[in-house]
Amino acid sequence: IIPGGVNSPVRAFNSVQGEPVAIKRGRGCFIEDEDANIYLDFVNSWGPLLLGHANVKVVKAQKKQASYGTSFGAVTLKEDKLAKLITGNIRHVEMIRFVSSGTEAVMSAIRLARGYTKKKKIVKFSGCYHGHSDSMLVKAGSGMLTFTENIERASSPGVTEGAVQDTLVLKLDDDASVNRVFDEFGTDIAAVIIEPLPANSGLLVQRLEFLRLLQEKCKASGSLLIFDEVISGFRLGFSGFAGLHDFSPDLVTYGKIIGGGLPVGAFAGRREIMQHLSPTGEVYQAGTLSGNPMAMASGLATLKYIIKNDVYQKLDDLAIYLGKKFEEKIEPLNQALDFNIQLVQKNSIFWFAFFPGKDHVQEIRSVEDIWDGAAEIYAGLHRKMLEQGIYLAPSAYEVGFLSSPMTEKEIDRFIKVLAKSLKATDSERKNKRREK
Repeated sequence: IIPGGVNSPVRAFNSVQGEPVAIKRGRGCFIEDEDANIYLDFVNSWGPLLLGHANVKVVKAQKKQASYGTSFGAVTLKEDKLAKLITGNIRHVEMIRFVSSGTEAVMSAIRLARGYTKKKKIVKFSGCYHGHSDSMLVKAGSGMLTFTENIERASSPGVTEGAVQDTLVLKLDDDASVNRVFDEFGTDIAAVIIEPLPANSGLLVQRLEFLRLLQEKCKASGSLLIFDEVISGFRLGFSGFAGLHDFSPDLVTYGKIIGGGLPVGAFAGRREIMQHLSPTGEVYQAGTLSGNPMAMASGLATLKYIIKNDVYQKLDDLAIYLGKKFEEKIEPLNQALDFNIQLVQKNSIFWFAFFPGKDHVQEIRSVEDIWDGAAEIYAGLHRKMLEQGIYLAPSAYEVGFLSSPMTEKEIDRFIKVLAKSLKATDSERKNKRREK
């Protein structure tokens, strides 16, 4: 009665060769399924639950708003309060508009960029996910964009060539391709959109120099630079990746944390650009549930709690502890395994990178750098860790998230189960080879 049994494909557990567990409730850093199994949760609803599950302050705000009403399709004071809290604390955000999802935020930001610049083409990068609107569902070939073939193949049936013909896809961390695409199309590029911290195809930490090149090229050509911070926004710090590294993107998209676990998205930027939106400008964007009072109340409670309780410092300290324990307990195991596992981190976001052989290690900055054998190893590892009460994303290419209710005790347990599961996964793979 539901396609694939899920309402979002990654929940299906297909890539880890398992069956999804149905979650009943969550509290703090733990979740419980319908069969009363309890898991230490590193998915955290794919990132928004910075404060963990059912935070008392957030739930109180949600209940209070629910008692007043859940939706009005009209202006509420909470929209204004949340907008002021965000714009008052993020230097590069002067105006913001709330929507209902990250996909909607990106779609709207791109339309605004085209309307503002009067240009058509959008540059995006292979390995960056910007939601499932048609123009963003484009994949690049391996390596650099072929400029004689501007229409890229869509990543999903149902997306027409016409919908993606003005979307140019480049490889991440490739300065030469950026220079070439601006030489070829610079006068017609409305915007460059990038996850400054790509976190949907592994955790692909980018060189700051590469991001600065994008900023310089956009400024020189009159194009807009859009940072998609749906994942990194309010996760790496209140002002996201841009604030952490002193960038000033023209537009930025948000989601996840600003709704405190409820459906929400936003796009924001300079006043000069944002005022081109209807009703003050001619670029149309609308939504009945935009600025929904439930999401606004939840987001306000979340962001206020974060500010008052120094949550980022706690998460950063926990991330350092995770890195230390991984280095002490897991890295030595690589000498005994038939593969190599490394921990990639950026503050409270982490990812496991796998490499063939004991000594093969490299920095992974583009999706093309990820080893083909990683998915098979991760599938076995995921099953074994799930059996021992650790809930990780059911995909080798998705990241993990720390939450503030976690302590060093939970990290120690995580590392202990990881070590045991790695050994079991390696043994299972060796036995399969012997049988063959």
